[in-house]
Amino acid sequence: MPTSTQTTVAERLNACIRDVPDFPQPGILFKDITPVFLDWQLCSDIADELISRLATKPDAVCVVESRGFFIGMLLANKLRIPLVPVRKKGKLPAETRAFTYTLEYGTATLEIHKGVIQKGWNVLIHDDVLATGGTAVAAAELVREEGGTIAGFAFIVELSFLHGKEKIASYTSQIESVISY
Repeated sequence: MPTSTQTTVAERLNACIRDVPDFPQPGILFKDITPVFLDWQLCSDIADELISRLATKPDAVCVVESRGFFIGMLLANKLRIPLVPVRKKGKLPAETRAFTYTLEYGTATLEIHKGVIQKGWNVLIHDDVLATGGTAVAAAELVREEGGTIAGFAFIVELSFLHGKEKIASYTSQIESVISY
């Protein structure tokens, strides 16, 4: 337990996140994590916190564009496992597999390179924020279509009032977030 002069990773993270009203459209209060990236130690500590919660070591980390790349790369590096990027439609150069999903403010399509995930790999899916769960579902479906299984989900922030965790609970019980709003 931290002493009164120590702060937890979640407390430090909360102090860095800023609220941006009406972004990307009116009525949405956006939780902006970009100030977190100014603190290299906090970024490293976020990765360590998420790793400490894993039940088992995954075979790969699947990271979702774009803010998921930042901590996702640290996760893969610290775990010494491959990083598999999932990107927006049209951003990957080779043959891809695609999945279209609904966001809290529209629709999007994600893609993964075909043949990158080995059959039977246990894959940790990482993104910056768990909101409605649509992005996480899309990544999970792409991993499954490539023959992988979902070892868990790891997020920096969960927006619990959007109930995204309920949408992804059927993939795995290993769903971790450093902080929840």
